[in-house]
Amino acid sequence: MPPMQNPAAFTGAVGTARADITPPVGIYCRNWGAAKHDVARGIHRPLAVTAVAFRETAGGPPLVLLDADLGWWGSAAHERAFRGRILAALGLPAERLLFAVTHTHSAPPLSPPEPHWPGGDLLLAFHATIEQAAVEAGRRAIAALEPAILEWHAGSCRLAANRDLPEPDRATNAADGSRPRRIVCGYNPAGPADDTLLVGRVTAASGRPLATIVNYACHPTTLAWENDLVSPDYVGAMRETIEAATGGAPAVFLQGASGELAPRHQYVGDPAVADGHGRELGHAALAVLCAMEPPGERLGFAGVVESGAPLAVWRPEPRPAGGTQETTLAARRATVDLPLKAWPTAAEITAELAASTDRALAERLRRRLRIREALGDGATYPFEVWGWRIGGAVVLGTMAEAYSRIQQRVRAALADRPVVWLNLVNGGVGYLPPEPLYDLDIYPAWQTPFDRGSLERVEETAIALGRELLGTA
Repeated sequence: MPPMQNPAAFTGAVGTARADITPPVGIYCRNWGAAKHDVARGIHRPLAVTAVAFRETAGGPPLVLLDADLGWWGSAAHERAFRGRILAALGLPAERLLFAVTHTHSAPPLSPPEPHWPGGDLLLAFHATIEQAAVEAGRRAIAALEPAILEWHAGSCRLAANRDLPEPDRATNAADGSRPRRIVCGYNPAGPADDTLLVGRVTAASGRPLATIVNYACHPTTLAWENDLVSPDYVGAMRETIEAATGGAPAVFLQGASGELAPRHQYVGDPAVADGHGRELGHAALAVLCAMEPPGERLGFAGVVESGAPLAVWRPEPRPAGGTQETTLAARRATVDLPLKAWPTAAEITAELAASTDRALAERLRRRLRIREALGDGATYPFEVWGWRIGGAVVLGTMAEAYSRIQQRVRAALADRPVVWLNLVNGGVGYLPPEPLYDLDIYPAWQTPFDRGSLERVEETAIALGRELLGTA
């Protein structure tokens, strides 16, 4: 008999909740070196934190995913303390909480304020609001757990494009031609781009939509230095588009391995462009939902009908019940030592920052200082890879901004299972570019503290962790 279609799923209990985390107008909100403003002068769309809780039918501790319309963590100590308090409030071990950010570049920074920042006095209260909202949403999601099924289907979306562009009309960076051409961050029409769109549909036992999970890799950098509005970037309109078609069930955006991926049209001040991008992604996700079989069903081969041609007939049928593939939850983390570059010490970077009068350069130095403070002065760093198994699917991620190669290689290695990849989960520090880029003048390679070969080491660790979660190691 021919094989039957049997997409990976999770059958158990799922609960969702959402809380508002929109900051006040006037808060410090400067994330771009080229920006002329320092504070937010308005709100494009509200920011939110969405919680999704999972529990096995037989009970036990839940897995809790928190996804927030935030940018990235500027302070590792700040993030660790923040996440530690949420873990304590929810009564969870570290492996059972994933705090992900959508990576919008139009939200206030996640670091303690510096004395000279206008509107910086509002930041710590904003961070406290995020923490309180995350705890509240997590508790409500756990309290809302009900029998449900989570099913996955893959599609594509052309929103993301390659953003590693050899600088036009500039052959070299040095007059004597001794250095290679600079690679700038912007649309490269000739560059490859991973357009994979992975969509999870959560349906209650009653048939009611509970949530839509969208995993896609694309930097939310539509809005840039000219924008002075707080915004979730394209993620807000994506949610609105999906939720309008699914009875208001929360749509969750999970940022994939987007190190070299961003919209073609970006770096603008017009929120309408971000909304257009969000609708593009939202409709692509809805197309994936429309391509799925009804909840709990699959297509099974029903035989051959002799007609003008012999016709293979497939009919909907119930998915087989039970089995560890569909009902198992698991959480693990692995650690890999990554080599660090020979950067200046934190004290040396601090002195250089204090002497800088260039706003763009000062922003680069500030980010480098926060990274140096986070990683210390050693030669290596114990880098964490987080992993969940949710039924037949695997969720893997790190606190770095990995290039899309990692999600492509991990998915190829675990080819029969959906793999959700998360950038910037449970922290945030540096890029993970492929080794050949270290020979080029390119931002992700000179920005990252991790030395060449780090992406490849994390990739191997992630594949091994995925296989361990699935019991195939």
